[in-house]
Amino acid sequence: MKNTNKRIVGIIFVLMGASFWGIGGTAANYLFETADISVNWFVSTRLVISGILLLGIQLLLTGRKTVFTIWKNPQKRLSLIIFSLLGMLLVQYSYMASIAEGNAAVATLLQYLAPIYIIIWVIFRGHQRLHVSDVIAILLTIIGTLLLLTNGSFKGLSVPGIAIVWGIISGLSLAFYTLYARNLLRFYSSVTVVGWAMIIAGVCMNIIHPIWRVETQDWSAATLGVLGFSIIFGTTLAFWMFIKSLEYLEAKETTLLGTVEPLTAVVSSIIWLSIPFGLWQVIGMALILILVVYLSLVKK
Repeated sequence: MKNTNKRIVGIIFVLMGASFWGIGGTAANYLFETADISVNWFVSTRLVISGILLLGIQLLLTGRKTVFTIWKNPQKRLSLIIFSLLGMLLVQYSYMASIAEGNAAVATLLQYLAPIYIIIWVIFRGHQRLHVSDVIAILLTIIGTLLLLTNGSFKGLSVPGIAIVWGIISGLSLAFYTLYARNLLRFYSSVTVVGWAMIIAGVCMNIIHPIWRVETQDWSAATLGVLGFSIIFGTTLAFWMFIKSLEYLEAKETTLLGTVEPLTAVVSSIIWLSIPFGLWQVIGMALILILVVYLSLVKK
C-alpha cells in the first residue's frame, strides 16, 4: 500500500473511532441518568465483553498462534500489562470518574489536552522540533474544544477538585495510551493488543466491582440497546480503530484528529438528549473541522 493510501486509511480509522467514542459517551450519559447504572459496573462490563469480542474474532480469523504469541515473550508480556493498567484502564476509568464527580464538559475538555502532552513529550525527548504546524494544531485543539464544551462561558465549569484531578489523569493516560501502544504494534496486531488490554483491565476492575453485581433494575429494551451500542461501537470498535490508526499515522496526529470525539459527543447529545447548542459551540465545531482538514492535507 502506498504511503498516501496508508495515510488516508489511518485518517478514516481515527475519525470513525473517535466518532464512535463521542456517541458512546452520550450513550453512557443516557445510561447513567435514565437507568442509574454504576460507573464501576459499566467500566467493568464494557471492558471484559469488548475484550472477549475482539479476541474471539481474532481467534476465528487467524488462529491461536496470533492471539497467544504475545504472552510467550516476557518483555512484551510486561509491556502489555503496563499498557493495560496505565493506558486502557486509566483512560476508561478516569474519564468516567471525572464525569461522575463533575460533568462531561470538564471531563472531555481535560482529556483532550492529551495532544499537547504528546507534542511536549516528543519535543522534550528530542524526536522533533517545534514546528508552526504544531503551534497551529495546539491552538485549534485548545480553542475549538474550549468553545465547543463551554459555549464561551466558564460559569458552568465549576466542579469539585477531584473531578479536575480525574480529568487531568484522563488526559495524561490518553497520551500514554497513544504513545506506548506503538511499542506493541510493531510486533503484534492491533486487535490482539487492544483485546488483551481490555480483558486485563476488565479483570482488574471486576475486583473492585464484579459484573454480576448489577445495581440497576431497569432492563428495558432501550437500556439493553444503548448498553449494547456502547459496548460494541462505543468501546470495541472505537478503541480498535483508534489503535489501528497508529499503524499509519504519527501518535500526535492520531490524538489531534481524535478531537472529533467532543464534536460528535455534542452533536449526538443535541440530537439524542435535546441539549441546546450555542453560537460559540458552532465556532468551536468549525475550528475542530478545520483542524481535521488541515491534518488530513498536510504532509507527514
